[in-house]
Amino acid sequence: MAKMKLYYSPASPYARKVRAVALEAGLTKKIEMVNVVLSPIAPNADVDKRNPIGKIPSLSIKGMELFDSPVICEYLDTQHRRRKLFPAKGAARWTALRLQALGDGLLDAALLARYETFLRPEALRWSDWTAGQMKKISGVLDRLEAEVKSLKGKPTIGSITVGCALGYLDFRFASFGWRQGRPKLAKWFASFAELPSMKETAPTA
Repeated sequence: MAKMKLYYSPASPYARKVRAVALEAGLTKKIEMVNVVLSPIAPNADVDKRNPIGKIPSLSIKGMELFDSPVICEYLDTQHRRRKLFPAKGAARWTALRLQALGDGLLDAALLARYETFLRPEALRWSDWTAGQMKKISGVLDRLEAEVKSLKGKPTIGSITVGCALGYLDFRFASFGWRQGRPKLAKWFASFAELPSMKETAPTA
């Protein structure tokens, strides 16, 4: 298999998903990691020429560029012979994909709230917008608390995505206190965060 090149940032939760999948799949030695600096207001030319959306993660393989973390993760899951992180069929598959959607939805809202409160000039910030995003985050967290059993067991793309999303809340929204009122989810995450793939990819500023 040709060597791959992953464009990422250590702080990106979406890139963390990809890196965690690569670790779980035993593919890290086949991926060259390229740490890039970019933001919505400071694009990176090297990323832009590979991904017209201008976002990370972006994966370069021979003859093709892949972008968007669900696509990259699913591709990587076809490149190894270990236990698959995307279940092939049945309820297990739809549970994993549904959890991935919940985790990605939480991250989408968290990133929008982060941009509004950190990147936008203070005089232009819209508190109602931020409150709306935080409400979405709370809704996802409450649903995960109610359905925590679906997260248990060996890692899947669903539990990895949720784990990365909760880790991002700890990283950027430490004062939010997402664990309050959600003891089952907090207990699950405390255990899941100890996986080598989670510890090795923990976000840094």
